[in-house]
Amino acid sequence: MDETENEGLGEQVPEPELCDLCGAVIADGSEVYFVVRDSSVVHRTNQEFDGRRLLVACGREHGRQLVEQYRDRPFVEPEQWAAKIGRALDQHPNGLSGAELAEATGLTPAQIEIGVRWQAMAATDWRSRVGLDGGPDGERS
Repeated sequence: MDETENEGLGEQVPEPELCDLCGAVIADGSEVYFVVRDSSVVHRTNQEFDGRRLLVACGREHGRQLVEQYRDRPFVEPEQWAAKIGRALDQHPNGLSGAELAEATGLTPAQIEIGVRWQAMAATDWRSRVGLDGGPDGERS
């Protein structure tokens, strides 16, 4: 939760949160937090938080519903590996060798190959769904 100073008076005023289920604004500090497994999540800098999504709910019932939704979602290892690769490459804009990428991600060469293929497959699927896949002559559909 972010906090800001209240017009220089030294008091910390909590920023409003939004319920991840219904979108309700929670400005009175009554939000409830949950952590769930989610293979699409990687922390920007700390690998210890990879695969964990922080959820905010306006009450315990909405939190329970959110947790159930994520419990039903499979944890897809290649998705997590692709995200780890993306984070490492974001942190090294001049590129990484295969060995450097393995060290930066903590993945094996086989996991890196699978993660790269998963990302390519996901990108191809997305382009197809939004109509950006090229035809035989490179035409957009």
